[in-house]
Amino acid sequence: MSAELIRVRGLVQGVGFRPTVWRLARACGLVGDVRNDGEGVLIRVQPGVSAAPQAVDRFCHRLLAECPPLARIEAIERDRLADRLATDSFVISSSAATQVHTGIVADAATCSDCATEIHDPANRRYRYPFTNCTHCGPRLSIVKGIPYDRASTSMAVFPMCPSCAAEYEDPGDRRFHAQPNACPDCGPRVWLIGADGTRLDPAELGAADAVAAASRLLAEGRILAIKGIGGFHLACDAANGAAVAQLRRRKRRFLKPFALMARDLAVIRAHCRVSAQEAALLASPAAPILLLEAHPPRALDPSGYMEAGGLAPQIAPGQTTLGFMLPYSPLHRLLLEDWDRPLVMTSGNLSEEPQCIDNLDATKRLADLADCSLLHDRAIVNRVDDSVVRVMAGAPRLVRRARGYAPAPLLLPAGFAQAPPILAFGGELKNTFCLLRDGEAILSQHLGDLEDARTAREYEGTLALYLELFQQPPSLLAVDLHPDYRSTLIGRDWAVREELPIVGVQHHHAHLASVLADNGRALDAGPVLGILLDGLGYGDDGTLWGGEFLVGDYRDYHRVGHLKPVALPGGAQAILEPWRNLFAQIESAAGWEAMRARYPDLGAVQRLEGRPLGVLRKLIERGLNAPLSSSAGRLFDAVAASLGLGVEPLAYEGQAAIELEALAVGAWKEGMPGYPFGTANGPSGAMLDPAPLWDTLFDDLACGVALELIAARFHAGLAEAIVGLATGLAEQQALDTVALSGGVFQNRLLLEAVARGLRAAGLGVLLQHQVPSNDGGISLGQACVAAAKSLNAS
Repeated sequence: MSAELIRVRGLVQGVGFRPTVWRLARACGLVGDVRNDGEGVLIRVQPGVSAAPQAVDRFCHRLLAECPPLARIEAIERDRLADRLATDSFVISSSAATQVHTGIVADAATCSDCATEIHDPANRRYRYPFTNCTHCGPRLSIVKGIPYDRASTSMAVFPMCPSCAAEYEDPGDRRFHAQPNACPDCGPRVWLIGADGTRLDPAELGAADAVAAASRLLAEGRILAIKGIGGFHLACDAANGAAVAQLRRRKRRFLKPFALMARDLAVIRAHCRVSAQEAALLASPAAPILLLEAHPPRALDPSGYMEAGGLAPQIAPGQTTLGFMLPYSPLHRLLLEDWDRPLVMTSGNLSEEPQCIDNLDATKRLADLADCSLLHDRAIVNRVDDSVVRVMAGAPRLVRRARGYAPAPLLLPAGFAQAPPILAFGGELKNTFCLLRDGEAILSQHLGDLEDARTAREYEGTLALYLELFQQPPSLLAVDLHPDYRSTLIGRDWAVREELPIVGVQHHHAHLASVLADNGRALDAGPVLGILLDGLGYGDDGTLWGGEFLVGDYRDYHRVGHLKPVALPGGAQAILEPWRNLFAQIESAAGWEAMRARYPDLGAVQRLEGRPLGVLRKLIERGLNAPLSSSAGRLFDAVAASLGLGVEPLAYEGQAAIELEALAVGAWKEGMPGYPFGTANGPSGAMLDPAPLWDTLFDDLACGVALELIAARFHAGLAEAIVGLATGLAEQQALDTVALSGGVFQNRLLLEAVARGLRAAGLGVLLQHQVPSNDGGISLGQACVAAAKSLNAS
C-alpha cells in the first residue's frame, strides 16, 4: 500500500486541526506526519502494518466529519508518493515557512470547557481571565504573521511554564499548540488603576482580585474602561440612569444606542424577545451583538434605577430594539458572574474615534471618560470591534462584520478561480477593504469612517498588515468612483506608487456585485435586477444616486429605474439636518407655498416656518450647493422630519430613518395599505416619484392620525411601490431574479415587505447575509467587479 501526500486547505491553523489529524490517523492505523505551512495543513500518510486496505479513504472521510469546531475545510487534495515513508508511527511536525495561501481564524468566544475551568476552585485556572484552548480565545486580535504559531503572536513574550508547555506538546490535550495558552503562573496579568493612573489594591476594595474589584465599582455606579480581546470597552450598570447619562456626556454620544452585555440568556430574556435562532447566535463562537426586539419599557423609580431590574431609558433612545451580547472572554464572564442585570459595554473611545487598543493610549484618551480602568498586558495587535447581527427575513444578517467573523475568507462563486490578486479599498463610511486571491475573498474587519484622521491612519496600517499576513501583493486595484473618498485617494496614490492598474467601480454596482457574490452566483450566471437603496453614492453621470434599479452582473450594469432626484439643499448639511430634505421634497411635489397655505397649523409646517427657507429656495433654483440626488435615505429623513423625529443636527448616521422604523413597528401589519407613489419615465429609466405621498401624509397629520400609523403607512407604500416597479422591470427585461442591497435594507420592515412581495410575484430574491448590505460590504463588490473585468479582458 503506497504513501499519499494530502493537502488540506481552508481555516485549518490555530483551531486544533493537527491534533485531530493525529488522533484520526492513529485510530485508522496510519503512519506518517502532519505539519502547518503557508497553504494550510500538509499530511504525509500510509497504512501501518495492521491497517485496513481502505484506511486512508476512511481517514479522509472522518477528517471531514470530525472537523474541529472552529475549522473550515475548503479542499482535500490527494496525491500518491513514489516512495514509502520510513516510519512506524504518526507524528506532528513543526511548521514550515512557505508562501502563505491559508486563512486566519477569527477570535472565538470562550468554549464550555474553559468556562467550567475558570469557575472551578479546584482547577489551576480558577478565575484566570485569559484561559483559552484550541477551540476558543484570541486569534486575529493577537496575530502578527503566518504560519499561526506562538512566535507570530503577541503571546510570544510569555514563556510557558512546565505545566502549560506539557499541555501544549501533548497531541491528546485540547491545548495542544493552542498559541495563546497560559495560566496564572506564566501568562498575562490583569490589574486595576484609577483615573490618575495609580494602581488600586483589590483587597482595599473588599475584593479577591482585580476583576472582582471592577465588578464592585460598577455596582457602585462607576464607569470603567475595560481592555478586552480586540479593544477597550467603556462599561457601567445599565440599570443606573445616572451612570448611563454620565457616560453619554463624557463620551459625547448623546443618542446613539449603547450595546449591552448580559451574564446569560435568562438576563437577556428579561428585556427582549429571544427566539431559538437568536439564542443560538448569541451563544455561537462569534458571540456578536444581536439586535433584539425589546419588551415594553418599565417605569423609573426615584433613585434613578429602573423598576424590577429594568434598563435606564438612555440606553437606546427612540428605539424598539436593544443590542445584546453574551460574555465572550473569561474576563467578561468573571466580571458578570454576579450580575442579574446587564452592563453597558460600548466602545472605548470618544464618539466617532477608533476604539483604543493600547494601555498607554487608553490611559490618555480615556482618562476623562472612565473613573477606573481594568488593564492587562496581552498586547492587542489588531483592533477588532464587536460584530453586529440582526435576524431579518428569517436569517441572520450582518450589520457590522468584525470580531468572530473577520477575516474568515469567503469562497468566491464559480468562474473567479483564475482572477489575479486584487485589492479593493472600500468606501468612506463603515469601511472595510478586500483582498481577492486563490478563488476567495478576504474581507477586513470593520474599520470605521475614514472621515476621522485616526481611523484613516489605522486603515493604512491595517492594509499593510494584511498584505504582510497573507503575503499576496495585488496586481490590480479597485476603488469607488467618488473622487473625494479618502479610500479612493489612497488607492489612486497606491496605483501610482506601485505602478499598478486601477479600476473605478460605481458605488451601486459594487453593492450589486456584493450581494451576488454573497449568494454564490456564478460569474456567467447572467444579469439580475438589482434594487440598491442607500444614503448616496457617486453615479456614473456625476450626480448622486441612492435609490437605484440596475440590471447587471459582475461585469457591467445599466440603470433602468430610480427614485425621482430631489435637491439636497446645503449639500452635506442636508445629511445632518432632515428638515432640509423635507423642504426639498415639498418643493419638488406641490411646492412650499401651496403646502403652507393648505396646512398652516400643522406642526411639520410650523417647524419649517422658522428656517431660512428663502435661502434654500435660491440654492435649489440656482443649483448652488444643492445637488440633485435619488437618495432613498434622504426620503426617509424627510418623512421622519415631517413627524418631528431626529434631533438636529443628527447625532449619528441614519438616526432619523432608524427612529422612523422604530415608530412604525407599533402600528405595522403585514399587507397594510400604504401611501401612494407615482411613476414616470425619465431619461435614465423609470422613476418612482414620492410626490403623491405628501398630500396623503399631511392629510393624516391634519386629521390627528397616530404618528405610528403614519410611519407604518410610509413603509408599506414604499415597499409596494418598489415591488410594483421591480416586477414590471423584471418582466420587461426578461429577468427572474432580484437582488437587494444598500444600507436602507437594514430596515427590517422594508426588507421583509419587499422580499415578500417579490417572492409572491414569482421572482427569486437574493439578500445579503455573510457581509453587510451597508457600505461595509462594497469592498467585496469592488473586488469582484475588478476581477470580472480583468477575466473578461484576458
